Order: sequence, then structure tokens, then C-alpha cells
Amino acid sequence: MLSQGEVVLKARITWSSNATFLAEVRDGQSELAAIYKPERGERRLWDFPPGLWRREVAAYELDRFLGWGLVPPTAARQDGPLGPGSLQLCVDAAPGEHYFTLVKQPRWWPQLRKVAAFDLVANNADRKSGHCLLGQDGKIWAIDNGLCFHSAPKLRTVIWDFAGEPLGPELVTDLQPLAQGAVPEALACLLDSAEARALARRAARALDEGAFPEPTGDFPLPWPLI
Repeated sequence: MLSQGEVVLKARITWSSNATFLAEVRDGQSELAAIYKPERGERRLWDFPPGLWRREVAAYELDRFLGWGLVPPTAARQDGPLGPGSLQLCVDAAPGEHYFTLVKQPRWWPQLRKVAAFDLVANNADRKSGHCLLGQDGKIWAIDNGLCFHSAPKLRTVIWDFAGEPLGPELVTDLQPLAQGAVPEALACLLDSAEARALARRAARALDEGAFPEPTGDFPLPWPLI
């Protein structure tokens, strides 16, 4: 439905930095809520090229390849109501819950560690606390992944609580194919060649170091934090 259904805009999400819309996707008798991010609504950045929506789709493809189930299903739509953009399943999230509330509860640590590992290899430059949603399905979902996959180091995140801790055997096993250069075509076609190579190198470096990194650089945190 996300890739082929009829997209009807319902409202603009006004607090987003880029033009972002709540949409209804229709396919016969079925309907679902989705988040539509058109390229024409993006603010231009000095360090990322236009087309951040492709990185939203790439983040889903990376998550699907890793099998972690963190990024809501996301599809590319060239025929969106406002032109090309990404269409992501809207998460029915628990109000008031975000990273800073979830990390206080040890039961969420395994999922939050996966988000941290995902951001490390995806090179997420903007992981705010509010980008971690607790779904009504009892899962943590990682949204707003448009500032990922730059070839230069740009990791900015609020998730530093696991710094110095071992990745653990499960994450190591899942990252091994990527570290060996097995970037899937569905992901590689959304990045340039330098970005695809850098993705594999980051995964390999993560396995070599074997632990979550400590904050480095002058700007290890995004702003605003939530």
C-alpha cells in the first residue's frame, strides 16, 4: 500500500523542520496512516544534497537488511501529491514517551542498544530523543532518519548511555555481512558509491572496536535534544 496506494494529504505537521504531512493511503477497501516527506519541502543544507527522503528509504532498507525492525516501513513515491518523496507508516505511539524516558527503564535497553548501533553504522547526524517512539505494539521505533549515510563522520545523537559497553554477540553477528561489504542493492542504489563504501567501513570499524563509542568531536549532540 505504501508503494502503490492512493495518497491523500490530511494535515501538515507544523513542528517539523522540513515540510512533513500526515497522509491517508487508500487501496481498495483498506486505509492506513502514513507520513509523507516531499523533496520540494526540504530546507537546503550545506552538507547534505537535496533528496533527504531517499535517506529515509535507505534507513528502512538498512534496517530490513539487518533484521532489527526499528524503522517503520518506508517507500519511495515518485508520484506523491507534492512530487517525489518518502512515505512511511505512521506509528501509533505512546504520548510523552521518548528516549530520555525510555532509557530509565532497563527493559528497553536491548532495543535502545540496537538503535544506537544502527545510528553508529548509518552515521546518523540527528538522533534526537523524540525520534525514538514507543509504539502501542510494545516496540521502539526509530523515525526521522533523513540525515544519515554521509561519507564523512557526522554522528550526533542523544544515545550515549551505552558508550564503552561491548556490542554483544547478537549485534556483532548481524553486522558481519555489512562489514564484509555486502551492501544490498536496494540500499546502495539510494546512496552514492562513496556513501555505500563508507557504510561498510563503519560496520567493519564497529566490529573491530567491539564496543559502543565514546562521544567525540565538538558537536556530539543534536539540537534540540528532544
